[in-house]
Amino acid sequence: MAATDRRSATLALAHALSAAERGLPVIPLSPTKLPALPSPHRGAPGPVPCRGECGLPGHGVHDATADPAAVRALFALAPWATGYGIACGRPPHHLIGVDLDTEPAVLQRLARERGFTVPATVTVLTPSGGHHLWLTGPPDVIVPNSAGRLAPGIDVRGAGGYLVGPGSVTARGAYRLAPGTAALAPAPCPPALLRLLAPPAPTTTRRAPANPPRGEGLVRFVLAAHEGQRNTRLFWAACRAYENGIGDALADALTDAAVRTGLTAHEARATIASAARLTVPR
Repeated sequence: MAATDRRSATLALAHALSAAERGLPVIPLSPTKLPALPSPHRGAPGPVPCRGECGLPGHGVHDATADPAAVRALFALAPWATGYGIACGRPPHHLIGVDLDTEPAVLQRLARERGFTVPATVTVLTPSGGHHLWLTGPPDVIVPNSAGRLAPGIDVRGAGGYLVGPGSVTARGAYRLAPGTAALAPAPCPPALLRLLAPPAPTTTRRAPANPPRGEGLVRFVLAAHEGQRNTRLFWAACRAYENGIGDALADALTDAAVRTGLTAHEARATIASAARLTVPR
C-alpha cells in the first residue's frame, strides 16, 4: 500500500472513531464510496436476503456501529478503506441527509413555497461541489431514501442509507465540513419538510426469519482467520454473538475455533471476555 493510501486509511479510521464517539454508527468505505468489506455471500447461486443475521461482516450499512472497538475491528478487516459512511435513520440521532447536487437556492425556494426555514446545521462539502445537510428526525418516523423526489437535484438519505463522512477521501477528492458548521449539532428536521420526506406508514409487516442463526457462521469466520487476523476476527465474532444474545452459549465453540487457528486458549478467552464487557448492555 502506498504511503498516501496508508495516510488516508489512518485518517479515515480517526475520523470514523470521532464520529462514533458522538453516537454516529459508521462503516469503512472504499475510494469509490461503496462499503469496503465484500459480502460474505458473494458467489452464492442466487440472492441472499441477509442484513447481517448470519453474524458476518460485509453487509454494507447494516454493519454500522458506534462501538469504538467494533469500528477498529471493521477497519482492520478493510485496510484499503479511505473513508467512512455514517448510517442514517439509526438511534440516537436518527440522521436524515439532504444531498444537494444543485444550488442551495433550490432548497431555499422549496422552503418558501412549503412554509419552513432551512435551519443552520452540520454541512459537508462534496468533491463535486455539492452539499450534504445533516438533520435529525423523530424516532417514530421512518424517512426513506429518494433521488429527485423532493426536487430536481435533491436526494435524501434516510433509513438504510448512509452519508460519506467528512474527512473521507474518495477517487474524486475529499469531503470536508463547511466553514462555520463544525461546532453545530445536526438540527431537527422542520415538521413541514419532514412531511414531504416521510411517506404514509406501510400497512404490511415484515416477517421474521423462519430459522434464526445459531452462530455457525461466526465459528466458520473465526476458523478462516490467517496470521495477523486471529484476534480481530475472534473479537468481531464474539461481539456479534453477544449482540445476538448467544455469546455465552457460543463462547466455547469460538474458543475452540480460535485455538485451531493458533491462539492459546487463554488468549481466546480473554478476547471473548473483552467483547462481552463492551457489548453486553450495562
